[in-house]
Amino acid sequence: MPDLPTLVFIPGAWHKPTCYDKVTKLLCEQHGLKCVSITLPSTAGNPAATFKDDIDAAREAISSETTRGRNVVVLAHSYGGMVGNSAIKGFARPQDATARQSQTPSGYVIGLVLIASGFTLTGVAFMDPLFGHPPPFWRVNSATGYAELVAPPRELFYHDLPAEDAELWVSQLTTQSLKALFEGGEHAYAGWKDVPAWYIGTIEDRGLPVLVQRMVVGMAREMGGSVEHRELQTSHSPFLSQPDVTARIILEAVEAFTGKQAGNESTISGRGNAITVPKATLWQPFTWFRFGLPLVFGHVVGSVRTAEFDLDQQEGATCMPLLKDAWDDYFGQDALSIPLAIQMYTDVFGATVFTGATDCQASSQNTQ
Repeated sequence: MPDLPTLVFIPGAWHKPTCYDKVTKLLCEQHGLKCVSITLPSTAGNPAATFKDDIDAAREAISSETTRGRNVVVLAHSYGGMVGNSAIKGFARPQDATARQSQTPSGYVIGLVLIASGFTLTGVAFMDPLFGHPPPFWRVNSATGYAELVAPPRELFYHDLPAEDAELWVSQLTTQSLKALFEGGEHAYAGWKDVPAWYIGTIEDRGLPVLVQRMVVGMAREMGGSVEHRELQTSHSPFLSQPDVTARIILEAVEAFTGKQAGNESTISGRGNAITVPKATLWQPFTWFRFGLPLVFGHVVGSVRTAEFDLDQQEGATCMPLLKDAWDDYFGQDALSIPLAIQMYTDVFGATVFTGATDCQASSQNTQ
């Protein structure tokens, strides 16, 4: 349908664009939506590939559609969310309706769908929020220039898939450039501030804990983002384990962005009770630990980040150390790290966090 937007899919680290095939087939064949899945240069076997290279690949795919007068919805998973957010810069509809009249035809990026990902902060590289320390399921291999998985990929990404399917997708994993993860903060952009966003959370995620996901949603909302939030009872890869329901949420998002129905809504049959809208209920106090507290903590982080953002931009430095300094001042320098504290909270109140075997953790630390 020419009046519907093109969907540009951006995969996460170590993943090829084929990971989206189940979902894009549903959206293309049953709903007539044009889907474009890109390859990230940082996953194409080149350790010199940068974050900017990934952004440029995404921007090329977006521009190819907007210059033809088609609007675009960007969909991104995990690390790909950093790329997708940053690639939006300059493609959103300007507030001044006459600002781009000279470019004819011209489409715009009209929405963003993030899947088990984060909300990029302008000027902040992917590893900055972790203060440059990799999580325990991957390690730095300085000799090859790649981020090297040390945890079993099936457990990390695909634990809710049948064994045969999981092994197939494990075999499809590729290399991931370190440069794209640690560098390029100057190219990072908070695209979610320019367009409405939808967030698909993954409750059984063993890579990005669901409570962390809820926290970043709260942060984005506090910082002025328009964010619709849905959750699925899946691993880190809902587009593989529940493609029908994932496609249904994407359709709902597209309809919200455009105000139009995307094809025949009855053709995707996903389970009706599989989608959760996170909320805390007053008469169910435990929901405050599962939903309310992470969202509130995200709001607090968002308010601090908003207050310091202008100063940070003026000085040309990252604001992430401010959060670390505040944590150290309040709890003491010998206190738990923020990521470890979040992980412990998650283990108690949310989902299991996969940290890998002890020998994997030790080898990860030895390479840093």
